[in-house]
Amino acid sequence: MNERTPVSDQLSLELGPPQPKTHTVSEIVALAARALEARFASLWVEGEVSNLRMPASGHVYFTLKDESAQLQAVMFAGAARRLRFRIEDGMRLRCRGRLSIYEAQGKFQLLVDAAEPAGAGALQIAFEQLKARLQAEGLFDAARKRPLPFLPRVVGVVTSPSGAAIRDIVRVVQRRFPSRILLAPAAVQGDEAPAEIVRALGRLAAQEDVEVIIVGRGGGSIEDLWAFNDERVVRAIAGCPKPVVSAVGHEIDFTIADFVADARAPTPSAAAEMVVPEARELREGLETLALRAERAVDRRLGEARLRLDEGTGRLFGATRLVIARHRQYVAALHARLTALHPRVRLADGRTRLVGLGARLNAAAGRAVAQRRTLLAASAGRLDSLSPLRVLERGYSLCRGPDGSLLTDSAQVQQGDAVAVHLRTGELDVRVERRR
Repeated sequence: MNERTPVSDQLSLELGPPQPKTHTVSEIVALAARALEARFASLWVEGEVSNLRMPASGHVYFTLKDESAQLQAVMFAGAARRLRFRIEDGMRLRCRGRLSIYEAQGKFQLLVDAAEPAGAGALQIAFEQLKARLQAEGLFDAARKRPLPFLPRVVGVVTSPSGAAIRDIVRVVQRRFPSRILLAPAAVQGDEAPAEIVRALGRLAAQEDVEVIIVGRGGGSIEDLWAFNDERVVRAIAGCPKPVVSAVGHEIDFTIADFVADARAPTPSAAAEMVVPEARELREGLETLALRAERAVDRRLGEARLRLDEGTGRLFGATRLVIARHRQYVAALHARLTALHPRVRLADGRTRLVGLGARLNAAAGRAVAQRRTLLAASAGRLDSLSPLRVLERGYSLCRGPDGSLLTDSAQVQQGDAVAVHLRTGELDVRVERRR
């Protein structure tokens, strides 16, 4: 070594060239994550959903793919709760989020904070998904729907107290047949509306005198009517112990509440007409029933009188026949006595004849008395069989939809109209249950 060589040069000669910096795996992954997140802080990605996983944590894990690549994606529970629809495998999805690296595993992924179906709107997808699921559960089946009461004492209404729906319902009810209306106010639009509608339904269901409930509002867009597609509202309607009429929007609007309710009305006004009959029609119906009952009673009385006359005629005919036979017998005896002639026999015969005559008269009197007693008893039985007597004791006559008398519950079906004839008046009823 040269004595003139600097010490630093001497050290360099001894240690060799400088070594490059060595990074840990964690440092490299963190550097890559920061660079990726800074470059792609917010972007939209479209692809087909596959490998969907939804654990109990509420997070949603899936893969977005197209024809040549795949991208892992995760939507955390907070963002997932804001979705209006349910993500499914095979769905084409547009996702907004940021690119990142999951440092624990070094996995490249998309952190999704919003998503919407590509093509059809999110609300329409959510509508179809919930509709299909509830239909599969049987909540739309006609067999579970209950008939509306004929003339409800109290009509419950769930709607906005300031909307046109409640004014229309009140106007129609007062015009047709004034009934008591009990309003359970609730918001019918916005994020708070489903919970308020459910609570209002519960309050009306707890009122013992409420016999039918109208749930509805005026028309609007699918967003405006969305509260009536909410699963909480739909299940509250299905579980309500009182019959529910859905009256949401205009005639062309349909919500899932329409499918699960006991009856669907195209408008709130139509719902009021559906649950309350018109007084004029009721009066006309009662007058028609009264006339039919009067004619039926007159016809039955005429038939009873005819049978009574026929029975009386037969009874008197039989009595006259008995008397005639006895007279013939007396005449025959008299002829025999006359033929025997001797005075003594004649006198004896006359004596016996007198006795027989007395017996005959007594027998004839008894026969007549017996026939009269029988006639009186028959008349009493006929009178007791009179339809008027039966109706006066509280019984009634029931006729089926074809007008025939009902003697067996098997002659009618559930929902059939039955005419009930009373001593005074007539009722139209509908069969709710057959035993």
